[in-house]
Amino acid sequence: MRIAVDAMGGDYAPGVVVEGVANALYEYPEIEIILVGHSGKIAYYLEKYGIASHPRLSVVHAPTVVEMSESSATSIRGKKDSSITVGAKLLKSKEADAFVTPGHTGATLAATKVIVRTLPGVNRPALAASMPAYSGRFLLTDAGANVEVTPMNLAEFAVMGSVYCEFLYGLENPAVGLLSVGGEDSKGNDLTKEAFKLLELAPINFVGNVEGNTVFEGACKVLVADGFTGNVFLKTSEGLANSVKYWLNVIYRKNPVRMIMGLFNKRAFKELKENGSSEAQGGALLLGLNGVCIVGHGSSTPRAVLNAIRLAGECIKFGVNDRIVEKIDRLHKIIDEYEAKKNIAEQDEK
Repeated sequence: MRIAVDAMGGDYAPGVVVEGVANALYEYPEIEIILVGHSGKIAYYLEKYGIASHPRLSVVHAPTVVEMSESSATSIRGKKDSSITVGAKLLKSKEADAFVTPGHTGATLAATKVIVRTLPGVNRPALAASMPAYSGRFLLTDAGANVEVTPMNLAEFAVMGSVYCEFLYGLENPAVGLLSVGGEDSKGNDLTKEAFKLLELAPINFVGNVEGNTVFEGACKVLVADGFTGNVFLKTSEGLANSVKYWLNVIYRKNPVRMIMGLFNKRAFKELKENGSSEAQGGALLLGLNGVCIVGHGSSTPRAVLNAIRLAGECIKFGVNDRIVEKIDRLHKIIDEYEAKKNIAEQDEK
């Protein structure tokens, strides 16, 4: 399988990306990698990590980069030769089976949606982010791809998230919850109330509304939200985790006794940090896209790049997109039948 990797994406590119690619070439002999980026800028790192002449590595020159400060549309309108746009074109032409980037998330969404398009039956792609819970992990979708959505969009996100969750966590028929302000079906805004009705009909294990505090306790394995709410939830969770880390550091430094205790607990803290680390996950799959695209964190390390490549390869093997198409088709047939019966009933009443 061939995986295109954006060498220029992220805060520490291209060095950390090339290092992650070098590790992936060693770890996964079945994967061929197409490194996309400015060939002159990445040449030094190819030599440094000993992969300049690697038989399973090729380089596609992309002279420009979409900077984090630039608008999402830049990849399409202003920088058509950027590493993100070129990577999306490789995915579209099937020269690559997947595309991995730790670069500009908005630009990646814009480029892939326009160039690669969505799967049949899918109106909008959604970011699926894996997050830690009391026991295991849960999937958040949408984690920031769509600020404004319809109830049907949320129903599609739920179905796609359910399919991906089955693969990612090895679960059969995972519990799917709708992020809302209360557990009762009467709670929420117009969007969530209408979405609730569709989710009850969807071919998934829908467990109802889920509040933000209970999801970490295991209320569901797939948490569905619009991209605005989902991204706020994601960033708030990340911020809280960083705050807890800071508070613990302050508390343990208050006196020598606590500092010694902190040294004894160092391994436990390391394990705690690993549980919440995004490095092991690699990145978020862009669900519903007509191709496999993994979007990594801007601060991705070589380990994160390695795991993003691994995840892309596993998604290809599992056939995530084929399974999504099949279940999305079932969703639309169920909804169409429901709407038809509803219209007939309304006409009979008249």
